[in-house]
Amino acid sequence: MSDRPDITQFDLEELRLSETAALFEGRKRAGIDISIFVVHTPPGRSVEMHVHPYSETFVLLHGEGRWTVGESAAEFSPEHVLVVPPETPHGFRNIGDVPLLVVSVHESGTLQQEFLGIEPQ
Repeated sequence: MSDRPDITQFDLEELRLSETAALFEGRKRAGIDISIFVVHTPPGRSVEMHVHPYSETFVLLHGEGRWTVGESAAEFSPEHVLVVPPETPHGFRNIGDVPLLVVSVHESGTLQQEFLGIEPQ
């Protein structure tokens, strides 16, 4: 008999929040202290500026996006990673012709975010 825990597995469909987003909250689902968003953003659409009390790390897997972080904006392509510090306003926009596939890791077992009512650049 092993001391290792069983594998915990989830299908993204069971984590779906909307047509474009799935959310894994680690504390609720697996007793761990991270949360993960998987977001498919259609061309031209965006995720509104918001803040978290913890860092957020983005992994861009498909598409082209422009991230606004604080007063700066930068464009990213697949296989790039972007880290946003705690309490820093940020959001992103799909600037390409295909859906933007992004995985974001939140340094918290539960999602904590405040939307600011501002569109990213």
